Amino acid sequence: MANRWTPDSWRAKPVAQAPVYKDKAGLAEAERQLAGYPPLVFAGEARKLKRALGLAAAGEAFLLQGGDCAESFGEHSADNIRDFFRVFLQMAVVMTFAAASPIVKVGRVAGQFAKPRSSDVETIDGVSLPAYRGDIVNDIEFTAEAREPDPRRQLEAYRQSAATLNLLRAFATGGYANLENAHRWMLGFVKDSPQSERYQEVADRITETLGFMRAIGLDAEAHPELRATDFYTSHEALLLGYEQAMTRLDSTSGDYYATSGHMIWIGDRTRQPGGAHVEYCRGVRNPIGLKCGPSLQADELVRLIDILDPDAEPGRLTLICRFGADRIEAALPALLRAVRREGRKPLWVCDPMHGNTIKTSTGYKTRPTERIAQEIRSFFAVCRGEGVYAGGVHLEMTGKNVTECTGGARAISETDLHDRYHTYCDPRLNAEQAIEVAFMIADLLKAQRRALPERPIRAAE
Repeated sequence: MANRWTPDSWRAKPVAQAPVYKDKAGLAEAERQLAGYPPLVFAGEARKLKRALGLAAAGEAFLLQGGDCAESFGEHSADNIRDFFRVFLQMAVVMTFAAASPIVKVGRVAGQFAKPRSSDVETIDGVSLPAYRGDIVNDIEFTAEAREPDPRRQLEAYRQSAATLNLLRAFATGGYANLENAHRWMLGFVKDSPQSERYQEVADRITETLGFMRAIGLDAEAHPELRATDFYTSHEALLLGYEQAMTRLDSTSGDYYATSGHMIWIGDRTRQPGGAHVEYCRGVRNPIGLKCGPSLQADELVRLIDILDPDAEPGRLTLICRFGADRIEAALPALLRAVRREGRKPLWVCDPMHGNTIKTSTGYKTRPTERIAQEIRSFFAVCRGEGVYAGGVHLEMTGKNVTECTGGARAISETDLHDRYHTYCDPRLNAEQAIEVAFMIADLLKAQRRALPERPIRAAE
């Protein structure tokens, strides 16, 4: 009975990164309302994603996961959602051509509102206030009123997530994702970039292929896989009261699912084996991600795998590695070897963003794209050396023309950051930089595919 799980069993465990709500009654009422709201995603969708991630873990697909560092209420708009989805489609098409295998598309979207912080307080000019923990908790404005955790924000996060999901589902299945639109997916500010010509070449090949298919009697209307795509959502399961309120019992399987997103993950600051976040995530049947940082030891990782995936279920556990370009070659091999010795085959994914954040002399946080690229290349090289399939990438990115990460084809410098620095938390790749990273990953995927034994060709979904 000591190991019996319930949706609220996490409350008996130590909770890291938890905001302190003064309005206890308001918090209880918000969670009560959320518990009665319709689910944002459905158990069958989560199971379908788990099957797709299982194929990626087996070397038959590749995960592309990306989106905002932290979604904000103020930037919620149809145009921003469309531009993000459009860049995601471009990246996936580029990778699909190179890998000749499905790209599993998972956005950091429709729920990525909470952020862990290195300190509970923020001090500016001698004034200390509670840290900004994402729009689902408090406001980024540096005033005592704005920084007070407000439980009603959880209801707004739900509403925005529902609206975002509604539009994403329409884009994914309503014709926008039709491969015949590949030429139209190019964002305006990317059209004159060095990546534009490379992308147009890929789009031309798609057009030629579709023309051939039509000539022999096949068309997109008769084959939904050509005019629609599967797109899933994910976020860090940080605010556990919200997650519990969105937990539902699936009537078809008898299992509990987090219906706040298709995939949820545990952050590097909340992965304590005896902690509340691990306790909550072990009981829901969604695909689970686990961030693996430099402080994670091999024996602790094995213990976490045993807790979160005791049945070694394909696609259940994704290990998202975030070391930094200067640490990955020293830190990753020991984890790969320990997991392989246990006979486990989780999905190994590279997060090249979080370990490569620096602060400039002008006070801006940024991420040099050359470090991001270096960590991705090192991830593929280390995995290849250990006989493990490099199965995915996890990026913080946007479809907007921001100047938050340095480098890239336009050589954004530290002095350019102030121009369009819009992030609420961490710097994101802009659309052009994201596509540039996609082409680099495409080359790595092509090399990885050629080095592997022949495998059955599976259609993308």
